[in-house]
Amino acid sequence: MVLFILFGWQKLTGFSGTIAYMTSAGAPAPTLSAIIAVVMEFAVGIAIVVGFFTRPLALLLAVCTLGTALIGHHYWTMKGMEQYANMINFYKNISIIGALLLLCITGPGKLSLDRG
Repeated sequence: MVLFILFGWQKLTGFSGTIAYMTSAGAPAPTLSAIIAVVMEFAVGIAIVVGFFTRPLALLLAVCTLGTALIGHHYWTMKGMEQYANMINFYKNISIIGALLLLCITGPGKLSLDRG
């Protein structure tokens, strides 16, 4: 979750840059996409860390992460180093999805707000 919280904070504090990036990445409705990204990465990331609605939020974040992989890291349309870097990020997202689905199945730990 550290990754999501850090990048969510960067997106929040540099919101105009986030919108510009969403536009350049071809995200639908760039302003709305930026808002969703901030909420999902920063707010949902914090909620999962403290164990608040862990299972449903982990599933929701997994779906969002899949969308990010498909929209933001479409390496199959690229060439050279751009393709390589985006392929790494695409499969990083797929790995994160696996972890989020596992968290969705197993639930939070005993110190969470959800209390396992």
